[in-house]
Amino acid sequence: MQTVSIAEVAQRAGVSTATVSRALSGRGHVSAAAKDAVLRAAHDLGYVVSSNASSLASGRTRNVGVVLPFLDRWYFTSVLEGAQQALMRAGYDVTLYNVSGGPELRDRVFEEFLLRQRVDAVIAVSLELTPHEVSRLLALGKPLVGVGGPIPDVRTLAIDDVAVAHLATEHLIGLGHTRIGHLGGRPEFDSDFHLPVQRRQGYEAALAEAGIPLDPDLVANADFTVQGGYHAAKQLLGAHPRSRPTAIFAASDEMGMGAILAARDLGLSVPHDVSVAGIDDHDQADFFGLTTVAQFPREQGARAVDILLEQLEPQHDHAVAADIPLPFALVVRSSTARPRD
Repeated sequence: MQTVSIAEVAQRAGVSTATVSRALSGRGHVSAAAKDAVLRAAHDLGYVVSSNASSLASGRTRNVGVVLPFLDRWYFTSVLEGAQQALMRAGYDVTLYNVSGGPELRDRVFEEFLLRQRVDAVIAVSLELTPHEVSRLLALGKPLVGVGGPIPDVRTLAIDDVAVAHLATEHLIGLGHTRIGHLGGRPEFDSDFHLPVQRRQGYEAALAEAGIPLDPDLVANADFTVQGGYHAAKQLLGAHPRSRPTAIFAASDEMGMGAILAARDLGLSVPHDVSVAGIDDHDQADFFGLTTVAQFPREQGARAVDILLEQLEPQHDHAVAADIPLPFALVVRSSTARPRD
């Protein structure tokens, strides 16, 4: 099959090759009539823009790198899904970098892969980038957006993890619970943005404001998975009825689901014997009837792309902002209720 050239499209449309390039790339001014003529000619001739030629002409690859710490967790894949769909709508490809392989792999991603001119910009999800990592990317003119917490000199989207945990715990307190357990994250999950610590701080602050003493025996840590939450919840719920909690706040929905399964395996009724609340609004949260605080990860990914596009295709100047707070909302379902008298 013979390849159609940009010159043939220009001839069919009756415009210059420069006009064809501007019309198809979306860069530069082209009248509506000229753009329509170019699009019709390209369609009629079956012309496909060469990514190599476009990159040479613009200095851009129309490719954005997304760097994540995990690919097997719902939150990260949801942020990725939101970002990928928004980028595709804007005509950009996505290159994914999973740095769960350890510090050596992470170093290679930031020292080699992202610097090979393969990407125009970078979205870092739940990674507390070092000043060196940031400076390396910015020195090459690669716009950078962070999702998950504040990064100096980088525009970021961040949820208030203390406030989110406070809201979930406050909901349980408002129902009348005073023995509230907490399923948190183990120390190894505290490396970036200190999410486990902040969510425990929110839990403890809500207890303190209600005048409820903190009981360390009501705290168990896991790995943010259903299985981890299941085993940790069994530790809390397997105690003597007078010692076990009447409610559990889990630092993620997946651990909250594990707590619901653990309660049922122990012969306890949710929510009559124990209420359970989580954070995320996981796709399966409604199936489990799990009360949660929604943090809208797909929208987080889409908003990160909007910020990148402001820098890649600026319509007007935007000052670099600090972390941009993200919305969250309490979603009450059947897993929480007043404690039994």
